[in-house]
Order: sequence, then structure tokens, then C-alpha cells
Amino acid sequence: MFGKKFQMKYALTDQGVKNAQKGAFWTVLVNLIVMAGVSVLYLLMSGFMGTLTNGQALPGIWLPVWLTVLFVMLSFLTHLQQYKATYGLVYGEVKTTRLRLAERLRKLPLGYFGKRDLADLTETLMGDVNRMEHVWSHVLGYLYGAYISTAIVAVCLLAYDWRLAIACLWGVPVAFALLFGSRRLAARASERTKKAAVRVSDGIQEALENVREIRATNQEERYLAGLNQKIDEHERTMIKGELSMGIFVNAASVIMRLGVATTVLVGANRILSGQIDFMLLFLFLLVITRVYAPFDQSLALIAEMFVSQVSADRMNEIYDTPTAEGPAVFAPKGHDIVFDRVDFAYDQKKVLHSVSFTAREGEVTALVGPSGSGKSTCARLAARLWDVTGGTIRVGGVDISTVDPEALLCDYSMVFQDVVLFDDTVMENIRLGRRGATDAEVLAAARAANCEEFVRRLPKGYDTPIGENGARLSGGERQRISIARALLKDAPIVLLDEATASLDVENETKIQEALSRLLAGKTVLVIAHRMRTVEAADKIVVLAGGRVAEAGAPSELLEQGGLFRRMVELQRQSAGWKLG
Repeated sequence: MFGKKFQMKYALTDQGVKNAQKGAFWTVLVNLIVMAGVSVLYLLMSGFMGTLTNGQALPGIWLPVWLTVLFVMLSFLTHLQQYKATYGLVYGEVKTTRLRLAERLRKLPLGYFGKRDLADLTETLMGDVNRMEHVWSHVLGYLYGAYISTAIVAVCLLAYDWRLAIACLWGVPVAFALLFGSRRLAARASERTKKAAVRVSDGIQEALENVREIRATNQEERYLAGLNQKIDEHERTMIKGELSMGIFVNAASVIMRLGVATTVLVGANRILSGQIDFMLLFLFLLVITRVYAPFDQSLALIAEMFVSQVSADRMNEIYDTPTAEGPAVFAPKGHDIVFDRVDFAYDQKKVLHSVSFTAREGEVTALVGPSGSGKSTCARLAARLWDVTGGTIRVGGVDISTVDPEALLCDYSMVFQDVVLFDDTVMENIRLGRRGATDAEVLAAARAANCEEFVRRLPKGYDTPIGENGARLSGGERQRISIARALLKDAPIVLLDEATASLDVENETKIQEALSRLLAGKTVLVIAHRMRTVEAADKIVVLAGGRVAEAGAPSELLEQGGLFRRMVELQRQSAGWKLG
């Protein structure tokens, strides 16, 4: 019952399966003890009826009292254990699941994130896990426990009187068959609701990220109207889904309750024919009140379980995605980066075609070319942020596709145009370059990156929080923190992707001074659109249409009069452009 298929169906961890087993076990005990309480009541009523009809003496008062005390104590203890085994253990499962998903996402190649948007992943981590938490705590233990305990009770009832047992229990399988028949309808409704929820999240995130542009173009009303429309659509899909399932749940409940009527009819007929006495019918009617009780909750729980299947599938999709793996040891002979006939494709669209070049240790190799030529793709492939679809990339003679990405990235520092900072202090944002670095080492890296100038103006210096993604800093200041990180890490390979493209002249000069300190003696791969940025490079690789068009020293390429020279001349011409 609780095998691998069960684990996958409900996106459980190994411990989660054990928790479900415990929950079901204690639910069975709770239900059986409640049935035992019904038996005590039946014995008492039998004694009273014997006194009224046959003049028998009433049984001793102390036996029922002690049985009642025992029943209350056992009921309390089993309910307490049931609560711990369902709700108590599940909260730990939620934490473990979120950490497990985050760990899985950390190991996935970047290509995976290009296919999923942030709102969708956030909905899985938060919304889907929340939905499954309710299933784990409220559904699994109770539902499977109800199955088992009802089967035990059904066997006992059949032993007493199989005709009354069938009259009592026939509605249970029919009700569940009706609900299971509506499973596909529930799954489709849940999928529509989930997609509508993601659209709402996308709309809110888009509005928050682009609030300045929306206000600057007087588009507030249009954006808010569109967002309201998405929210209304989400509300409508939720109502339709809950209404459709509500109809089936209530219909199943009515069918199950018809067992009371059939039990009375069959029992009355058998009493009139002298086949049973009234007390046996009374026993069955007592049992019915307890047999149906767990299933009243289970009917609604099954509906929720059907809806949750979409959430479980979305979580399993993350678990099933192959991770970028390899040995955790990276011992290259030097740090030359060699591209050997490298191909790469985004979703079947090929963007690199047999790209070959070498970025040597101690030299600056620049990648230039028109937009969309594959420069940034090459830089990300060099660090195994994505995996190549053909060919090989070697660092120091080692094929990087055979190395664990985390071990590989220990030898890389990256400074990109779009800097990512955390809502923390300047000190801690720089220390991200090397965890465990002393304050003195962080300050030295900050000074080398020319951070001292703007940090002095901050209220608390290096202990000043800089806001979400460095919102309280300018673009140049954020860039210098990024370079300070790279200086602190002091890795032998440096990747620069348009690190100065969006800066003013003053900030560009300061950052170039910091970069000169960072790049000394390293294997450097630079991506730049400004040709003057790469004039001092040791080697230039010109990419066009995902292929290497030219490669060589800057002076050689200028003499050849090819694409690089044309790009240089065009930028010189554009430098003289003025308003007027």
C-alpha cells in the first residue's frame, strides 16, 4: 500500500511515507476504539432491555463505569498519538520537502530555468507544497486508516448478519466509485486553476518590476485593468472547479447515507419475520453512525486528493529533471579554456555551430560580434552553467562536463553587466565571494575595487543594508561590489560579460582600474560590444551567426579588414554623432 508508486503519487520523502504509515495505523486504532465504545453502549442497552422485557436484574453499575473510564483513557491516548502522527510529523515533512526542492533546483542546469518562469517555480515551492501539506496531514492517514478500519468492521458485521451488513455498507463503495469516476474532471479543473494562479503571480510580479515604466508612460489604469481581469479569471476558475467537485461530493454523501434507510427497511422486515430481534437492528444502527463518520470527512478529502495530484506532478517534474553532475574533484593542469567544435541549442534552436578557440592562461581573450552571435552563451558554457549539446569544452585538459559544477565553479569568478545583490549589508554582499573571509580581507578587496569612496557616504559604512538587489546603490556602485566579490574569491579564471557597458565615463574608469587588479595573471574571457574595451586584449574571437568568423590579435584582425575592422570603424563613426 505504501510503496514507491504511493511515494511518487503524493510527492513524499522516504520519511513522509513512514509518517503516512504511522498516521494510518493510529487512525485505525482510533476508529476501532470508537467502535468498542459503541459495543459498550450496546451491552448497556441489552441489559436494560432484558430488565424491561424479561425482568432480569440490572448488571452491576461498576462494570459499565470502568469500561467507560477505560474507553475515555484509550480514546484520549490514541487521538493524541493520531494527532502527532498526522499533523505533528507533517510539519517537518513540509520543511524537508521545501529544502529538497531548493537543493534540487540548485543542482539543475541553467537551461531548465530558461523554460520555467520565476512565478511558476515560486508557485511550486510555496503554493503546491502548501496544498500537499494539507493532503499529507488531513487526507492520507485519515483516508487509508478509514479504509482499513471499515474493512475490519465490515468483516465483523458480515459475521453477525450478512444481509444487514450489505444493507448497511452498500452505499460506501458506490459513493467512492462515483468520486473516483470524477477524478479526471477534478484534475482538469485543478490544472486550469493552477494556470490562472500563475498568470496572476506573473501579472503582479511584472507590475512591481516595471512600476517606473508604467507610471512614466501613464499606463497605470491599463495595467491594473489587466491585472483585475486575471484575478477575476482565477476566481471564476476556482469557483467552477469547487462547484463541480462539490456536486460529486454531496451526491456521494447522499448515496452513502441511503444505507441508513436500507438498513431500517431490511432490519424491520427481518424482525417481522422473526429472524432477528430488535437489539441486533439497534446494534447495526449504532455502527452505521460510526462507520459513516470517517467517510463523511474522507469524501471531501478524496476530492482534495484528486485536485492535489496536479501539485504532486509539478513537484515530481522538478525531482525527475536530470541534474548537472560529476566528480567533486577538479584538478586541471593549468587553466587554458579550450572550445573544441562546440554546438549548443535552446529548445531545438541551434545557436552555436562547431565553435573552436582557446583562451590561454595569463591572457585576455575577448569575444566580440553582433547581438545574438553567441558571445554570452560561450561564457556560460565555459562555466558549465549550461551543458553543450555537441563537442567538448576543456579546462586544463579536463572535460568540464565530467566535473561537478560546484567543484568547477570554485575556479571561476564572474562579473556580469546585470549584478545580483542581496538585501544585506555591503560587507556581507562582498563576503559572498568567499565565505569565511575575515573582515580585513573583505575590506582589502573592497578598497582594491574602489568601493571605499561610496561606502564612506553610507550611514553605517560597510554595515549599511543596501536593499533588495542593491536598490539603494547606483549601477556603478553595484558593479564595484561585484568586482570586490571576484577579487575576494581570487579564482584563476575570470569571466566578464559587458561589465562596463551601461556605466558613465567616470564610473567606467574606476571600474577598469579595479578590473586591472582582478585580471592580473588570470585566464580571462571578456565579452564586450565597445571595441575600445578590448583593444588591449591578447586575443580576439569574432563570432557571427553562432560561428567563429575571425580570431587573432587585435592588430592582425585590423590588418585583415574583416568583420572586426568593420565593427571598429562603425563605432568610431558613431562616436562622432551629435544632436542637431
